[in-house]
Amino acid sequence: MDTMLAARMYGKQDIRLEQVAIPEINDNEILLKVKSAAICGTDIRMYMNGYKDISEDNPRIIGHEFAGVIEKVGKNVTSYKEGMIVAVAPNMGCGVCEFCTSGKGHLCQEFFQAPGINIDGAFAEYVKIPEPAVRQGNVIPLDERVSTEEAALNEPLSCVYNAFQKVGIFPGDNVLIIGAGPIGIMHAKLAKMAGAANIMINDLSKERIEICQKVDNSFIGIHSNNLEEAVMNITKEKGLDVCITANPAPVTQQIALKLMAMEGRVNFFGGLPKDKEKVILNTNTIHYKELVVTGSTKASVAMFNKTLQFIAEGLVDVKSLISNRYELKDIQEAIKSSRNATGLKNVIIFN
Repeated sequence: MDTMLAARMYGKQDIRLEQVAIPEINDNEILLKVKSAAICGTDIRMYMNGYKDISEDNPRIIGHEFAGVIEKVGKNVTSYKEGMIVAVAPNMGCGVCEFCTSGKGHLCQEFFQAPGINIDGAFAEYVKIPEPAVRQGNVIPLDERVSTEEAALNEPLSCVYNAFQKVGIFPGDNVLIIGAGPIGIMHAKLAKMAGAANIMINDLSKERIEICQKVDNSFIGIHSNNLEEAVMNITKEKGLDVCITANPAPVTQQIALKLMAMEGRVNFFGGLPKDKEKVILNTNTIHYKELVVTGSTKASVAMFNKTLQFIAEGLVDVKSLISNRYELKDIQEAIKSSRNATGLKNVIIFN
């Protein structure tokens, strides 16, 4: 039996490096040799809190931001060949419901699969790509200008692009992102691409803001006890055209409404913990300012394709977000770095 090294999660704060069997594929599947896999905030939440169905008796290989080289294809697979370098959009739907047939498979309510979430993922030398992903176009050959490291970071960028489309950022807009992590910086990068005039980033951590400004010194860092005063000074009392809450804090959703200009657009990007998901909002503010308040979750395959194009064309630089590279054998150190928010994105690199 051929084996591979894999990081399997057995439960809360329990990930073990093990030799396991290389996945076998059927006639409609693909075996991918992983080249790059990024650590996501979702991976850390799963690690810290545990995840449904993952247990001592049912371990799972996590990791859902990845790219690699096709090692083997099933005999019925015609659109892909061995040796192709590809990225994988992880969210798979049923393929036949109203959401899937309209290109929004990430919203499918009938069926959901994602490597690293509810099936084995990419913190391993090989990962099996199931038939729905092959059939629905989730496997995307990479432009030669895009590295597998950059492609691994495309999954969160595509989710950010989903929010970007919801709020519609235009040239000259005043934009605030609350949350200065990698996701917050991606929001800021797309805002800059769209021609926003003032791109503000707020965070409780001064160090985080400084990291953002090292990535792009045109970003305006706000580390102030009075966010409203700072925003009004920068926007000359107008308020924000767009605010995106890229964090899991309920209070930022309340604050966002206060900061908006007339006809402003708000996106609640960061999901909240279950015990804090009920938030009191001043709906009169929404009413009288004619605000548009939106949410966004995950990303469609079309969005994933579009943001890969942004990377290929040099419109969005994601390499600047990679702080550390690790081998799979150092997964515990990589997780610790991500837990402690050391730098920005941590990527597992495979030879």
